[in-house]
Amino acid sequence: MCFGFDGEGALQRSLEKRGLSRRSLIRGAAAGAAALGVSGALAAPAAADGVRSGRGHGGGRRVPADKISIQLYTLRSIMTGAGVDATLAKLAQIGYDRVELAGLYGRTAEDIRGVLDGLGIRSNSSHDGLSSSFAALETKFDNSETLGVRYLNVPYLASSSLSDWQAWADQMNNEAAAAKRRGFRYGYHNHAHEFTTDLGGGVTPWDVFMRELDPAYVHLEVDLYWAVTGGVNLGMSSDEAIDFAIDVVDRSPLQVRQYHVKDRNEATGDHVDLGTGFIDFAKIFRAHQVEDYIVENDSPDVTPIQTAEVGYSYLRGLRF
Repeated sequence: MCFGFDGEGALQRSLEKRGLSRRSLIRGAAAGAAALGVSGALAAPAAADGVRSGRGHGGGRRVPADKISIQLYTLRSIMTGAGVDATLAKLAQIGYDRVELAGLYGRTAEDIRGVLDGLGIRSNSSHDGLSSSFAALETKFDNSETLGVRYLNVPYLASSSLSDWQAWADQMNNEAAAAKRRGFRYGYHNHAHEFTTDLGGGVTPWDVFMRELDPAYVHLEVDLYWAVTGGVNLGMSSDEAIDFAIDVVDRSPLQVRQYHVKDRNEATGDHVDLGTGFIDFAKIFRAHQVEDYIVENDSPDVTPIQTAEVGYSYLRGLRF
């Protein structure tokens, strides 16, 4: 269901309706936020090889350069201290003119906006967890406005409780309605467990979200690696799992506006740089185009910068 947004009162009623505390409501999001602690120094990029141009039959379409982004979680090991500026500068040199934020790396929103503006990069999208209060939600909106963010995406939720997923759907509808009034698009980013966790009677978290999230306010940022992994975890072959990911997009009552584009090693299931795994992105892109194609690799193959270079080059060269 979706209800009107009236600040602190609406949020509290949502919690009380499900018998949840603020602490229980945001516990699934906390795991994703905890992953944002980073360290390391800027590494020199290595030469890339063994990258394929895409499986299947290529067409005449290409991913436009101005729709290619990168999730900065990929570069978390070098996004610290002076490495923040150096890393963003390298991304601009590669050709990226937009990024998806995963935190502010110890800076203020104003500081990050200044660096990005100086490089000609836009912080088009961000990953932000559910808010614990109306004040926290307003702060998120204010920072996003300063940064110029358009898409606000909830990055991670996990629970085996049906009531948790129902409560999260309520709060996401609530926050998304408020986000729309501030000029933002509000979405959800999937992993694999949403397709496989049995909440009782065969109902999955994905079933709950597809039924209860309001398509007038909430969109999807489909992580293609995790959607394919969901299919694999359900016992499908590699080709069937790719078709499963396409079905996730085609059958969604919510608009799919963004992709996380990351590849999968067929033998091990590991994350790999784009073009070195088995996922047929050309087939997926032919079936459905989006507004944002976001490069990501949770575990860069050699260095984060090489992953960024390989990802950008792969998407620019892909025909579908």
